[in-house]
Amino acid sequence: MKFLRNLLASILGSLVAFMIIVGMFFIFMALVGSVDDGVVVKKNSVLEFSLVSPILDYTGKDDTDPFAGFWGEELGLDEILHAIKVAEEDENIAGISLTTGFLQAGIAQTREIRKALLDFKSSGKFVLAHYDVYSQRDYYLASAADEMYMNPVGLLDFKGLATEVLFYKELQEKTGVKMEVIRHGKYKSAVEPFLSDTMSDENRTQIKELITSIWSVIVDDISETRNIAPENLNIIADTLGGKTPEHAVSSGLLDGILYYDEYENLLKERVGAEVDDELNYVGLMDYIQKANKQKIRTGSDQVAVIYAQGEILFGEGGKDYIGQGIIVNALQKAVDNKSVKAIVLRVDSPGGSALVSDIIWREIQLAKKEKPLVVSFGNVAASGGYYIGVAGDKIFAEPTTITGSIGVFGTIPNVHEFADNIGVNAEQVGTNKNSVDYSFFEPMTDSFRNAMQESIKETYQTFLDRVSKGRNMTVEQVNEIAQGRVWSGVDAKALGLVDELGDLDDAIAAAAEMADLDSYGIRKYPKYKSGFEKFMENYGSVKTKIGESFIKEEIGSEAYDILKEFKQFTKQEGVQAKMPFRLNIK
Repeated sequence: MKFLRNLLASILGSLVAFMIIVGMFFIFMALVGSVDDGVVVKKNSVLEFSLVSPILDYTGKDDTDPFAGFWGEELGLDEILHAIKVAEEDENIAGISLTTGFLQAGIAQTREIRKALLDFKSSGKFVLAHYDVYSQRDYYLASAADEMYMNPVGLLDFKGLATEVLFYKELQEKTGVKMEVIRHGKYKSAVEPFLSDTMSDENRTQIKELITSIWSVIVDDISETRNIAPENLNIIADTLGGKTPEHAVSSGLLDGILYYDEYENLLKERVGAEVDDELNYVGLMDYIQKANKQKIRTGSDQVAVIYAQGEILFGEGGKDYIGQGIIVNALQKAVDNKSVKAIVLRVDSPGGSALVSDIIWREIQLAKKEKPLVVSFGNVAASGGYYIGVAGDKIFAEPTTITGSIGVFGTIPNVHEFADNIGVNAEQVGTNKNSVDYSFFEPMTDSFRNAMQESIKETYQTFLDRVSKGRNMTVEQVNEIAQGRVWSGVDAKALGLVDELGDLDDAIAAAAEMADLDSYGIRKYPKYKSGFEKFMENYGSVKTKIGESFIKEEIGSEAYDILKEFKQFTKQEGVQAKMPFRLNIK
């Protein structure tokens, strides 16, 4: 009895303590929220642009959420672009300074930020850049600046694009753990790493053509702002003409070599300050808080922008993956909202579940019967990402968008050989001929493989049909450019897979025009759960996160990425409409 009394007292004490802590936390946050944001922009301020956080198209932050700044390190592309536009009109912002950040953004996202910087410059304000280290992506962004400088002992990477694909056939043979693969489409190389130790000619061809097309866009953009002919930029890349600061200046990639204090003196000169004066810097993160409170577009009518980003998986969805729950709900809300006159679907996805893709495709079909619906492709809109986009009235893609990949596959893990090696035997019992269809512990039967093959073939035909009707092409024409082949935005436009080359703003303008809107505001969907809500939901998984961090530190980031990629394949369920390889362009 004494034990129970002590136990109850301990439980009650813990609950009271927890409630007090939570209560104090909320009081603290309320006090923080009641204080002015503290962002003061003095006259002749310089917006310091250092992008150190991963960039998503959209983070779904609620500006009224007092916990919004306490969880999640990602930045929203929408917030960055909005801040640049606000700064363009801000009489207290004299210019922008780009500094070392090791940009964590896709090439299409980088191009959109770069375009916004060029628009900012057109207002008569300056953009200067100083980096200790220019990664290739950093250089592409910074090439929008009026002048570019580097630390005297800094580094500049300019050598052309490359990517790497890992193969696991020998690993499977050594471990006895393998992936059973069924695919359709000669270019559907997502599963190639499990079937071979070398890259197929088809896969090598498409990767080479894809990154060459993207590189050509980058070179043309840099050529225009740096006044260096494209052929000369390629010579510089081939000869590593920017390998030292001196070489980078002599080749025209940079304007000069300066230590940061010397660069600051240059900034002071630009804003009309004396050498001994202090510069008025405003950090990008701080300025985003201020800019979020100002609207660029206003009007009682609205264009809804629905963000679909991440792999397509069955479930609710969130900022890291596309689920049918959150996207279908967002589409229905946009349709039901009388103020919303047009819809833009922003897609950044390598694809995933064919089933979920079709569920979303159907909801888009229903939505566009009610309101104009334009699609904007970001970094990637491949396979399932293209599948959902093809339902729109009109499709915009960036020249550097990776898209297409019209094909499907299935992968199922099998541990039969591994089980044999360690002495495990599995026996199955069923009531009917097909009741035991597949076991991880037995070789795949011909009947099951044939059934899966038929299912994948049917899904592929459905995919072709969706594209055929959406793009006004025959099934034969679609099949000719499908087969899982991946294309750049430029090539996709030439092939008729997209309508226009342009960014999200272009897609929004097109949707507004289709709805006959002269003035309009923007309403963004979906709203994700707040940081505090996710923290409470995921409280029990803290140990898992710690374990993942420990493993990554022990085996190294590259080995951890291999492990993570292999694990991702084992978690896939059903037929997949997914990009044909994990592409990390650098």
